[in-house]
Amino acid sequence: MNSGSDPRLQQAANRPESDPFVSPKTASVGRLRAVGRAAGLAMALAFAAQAGNAQSVWQAIKQFIGLHGKPEPASASVLSEHEITELSKMTPQAQAQLLLERAINHYRGANDQIAERVNGWRGKIQLDQQLNSLFMTALNSDDLRVRAAAIEIDIASRNLEKSAATIDSLENDARVGEQGPRANALWDIALLGNRGIDPGRAFEIVSASVHDSNENIRYWAVEGLAYLGTDETIAPLLEVFHDDPSANIRERAACGLAQSGMLSEKQRRSAVPKLLDFAEDTALDSQTREWVFQALRDITGQTLPHNATVWREWYSSSDHNWNPVTRDSQ
Repeated sequence: MNSGSDPRLQQAANRPESDPFVSPKTASVGRLRAVGRAAGLAMALAFAAQAGNAQSVWQAIKQFIGLHGKPEPASASVLSEHEITELSKMTPQAQAQLLLERAINHYRGANDQIAERVNGWRGKIQLDQQLNSLFMTALNSDDLRVRAAAIEIDIASRNLEKSAATIDSLENDARVGEQGPRANALWDIALLGNRGIDPGRAFEIVSASVHDSNENIRYWAVEGLAYLGTDETIAPLLEVFHDDPSANIRERAACGLAQSGMLSEKQRRSAVPKLLDFAEDTALDSQTREWVFQALRDITGQTLPHNATVWREWYSSSDHNWNPVTRDSQ
């Protein structure tokens, strides 16, 4: 992309793999704590061994690690009255940070507060390092409500008025602009359409670029369709997944159908019959067929062999136990 583009749009919602805020000193403290935990575990094992059987040893390990059993909430997972009162004393930036963090952690009331306040944040917040980190985490949540909160904050940070007039102002760039502004316009229009601003027109504008000769433009058109998330987006995403000459773009279309973006569980399920056809298509290259099976797994939650016949038999059976990667609600 050129220098006019938003640097966040150079890659699609990558999950952070490391904590950039950990200093060498903090890391040393972490190692010391790890040593302390190891010592504690050794004591637990020694105590359990005195009981005389391996089962008690394993029970001691489970209790110490705390990874087994029913979920143990750290709090009531509800936005407290104190926090709501204090919100009005905070800057818009601090409000957005707190509420998005609470939304990510499924605090009841957080999304309601974002919906109530986000229009007032427009032009007053920016995706600095801290808020951008929360934004990327929220955009990768398995709960579509959390992703919706992230989109609302992104729209506000980009100073976009949620109106058809904004789409009017972006349309020319989205269709014929230079690469950077065009990619940003495609993204902005898709997000506005997802939030209910003329979604049919948003689809027409964004989908017009899925066959562009510029690979970067096709990439962001596909990303835009995934985040627009209307029923109409499924067919072009499937077409791109099957036919686009770029493996990178085929992969993004597959991700948009399977887990990224804003398609609902029901919408993703509607793509399964066509994906089963793709699984049987021997003309597809091996990597694309691999993505087909990965998409089927993410949409259905089934761990089946990468075998088209097995998947077809499962789908034809009456016993469907769907457990998708992304969920419409908590």
